[in-house]
Amino acid sequence: MPASAAAVGKTSLRDLVDATPPTRERYVDFLRAVSILVVMLGHWMMAIVTLDGSTLGIRNLIAEIDGMWIATWLLQVMPVFFFVGGFASLATLEALAKRGGGYAQFADSRLRRLLTPVAVLLGIWLPVVTIVQALGLFDVEQIARATTAVSQPLWFIGVYLIVTALAPAMLALHKRHGVAVPVALALASGVVDTLRFTFDAPMAGALNFAIVWLFAHQLGFFYGDGSLRRLPRAALLAGVVIGLGSLWALTAFGPYPRSMVGLPGETISNMNPPSVCLVALTVWQVALVLIARDVATSWLSRPRVWGAVIALNSVIMTVFLWHLTALMIAVAVLFPLGFPQPEVGTASWWLLRPVWLAILAGLTFAFVLAFGRFERSRTTQPETRSGGAWLASLG
Repeated sequence: MPASAAAVGKTSLRDLVDATPPTRERYVDFLRAVSILVVMLGHWMMAIVTLDGSTLGIRNLIAEIDGMWIATWLLQVMPVFFFVGGFASLATLEALAKRGGGYAQFADSRLRRLLTPVAVLLGIWLPVVTIVQALGLFDVEQIARATTAVSQPLWFIGVYLIVTALAPAMLALHKRHGVAVPVALALASGVVDTLRFTFDAPMAGALNFAIVWLFAHQLGFFYGDGSLRRLPRAALLAGVVIGLGSLWALTAFGPYPRSMVGLPGETISNMNPPSVCLVALTVWQVALVLIARDVATSWLSRPRVWGAVIALNSVIMTVFLWHLTALMIAVAVLFPLGFPQPEVGTASWWLLRPVWLAILAGLTFAFVLAFGRFERSRTTQPETRSGGAWLASLG
């Protein structure tokens, strides 16, 4: 990059930092970025990918090492992302209401940024896979396994689109019925599980794809209207205890597995479809992040830290969508060249993890450099938009 271009980029980011209004809820932006990074690191750590000749193997670390399931109680942070999404939906809807905007403007503002990086991913991956398969460069079964792994993040995008589309109706319920709405959603998720396990109606579980994630999204409305921010620390600590206690009881005495992600060979998953365990997970994680809010907010007031959060949020969906592609490319290129594949769980395997993560981070960064511009084009136009308008587009 020419020096002048680099200077413009730095100046633009510095201007955005300076333009951040005092009322900006910086912690929400931080949580959005961190939740995606935690998911990314979780995938990289938990995915055991092997290459034996032309045979691609994909296993899960949680199923390989006893006790690793406990990591999912902290690292399965999609509830936090949906919680942040609820805050963002409320902020967008209220801003549009002041300007006389309607549902079409809301859908455009909330969905366009999600769909643009998805279109880039599919626009590149589909032709590449088609060409590779047509040329017979890899076994069809191995291509299918790799493609399935790479497209895994798309389930989240689909569910998030549904939840976001329902946001105006759910906000209306929030304003009319308040806390009764998340309570009803939590109870409904339990009813769905009862139908699944007690009355042998597995198809009913699909309802929880909406119910459970709407629950997390609904809590974001209470953060947006200030209700959760006014809770005393004792109440938040009680939330942590209740959430963790409920999660322990459900997994100890109920039909639920202890892992908060699906594992190979398990007949029941807490994720597909979501179970009431994810409601308990949401309660404890939201309470935890609220406890950390004051300390984190003070830290985020530093210009360099806040600038990093702005920059990361401008490409966060690109990071999310391409991090598994980075994993597959690293395996396809490095393993045939003799990159070590030590036995899982051994000292050498653990010692190699930092090196492996650094390689994957570098590849993902390369993808961000190549494709992040498409996501940023929807959010970063500092030369034509005010800093406040640009920051609002990140919400």
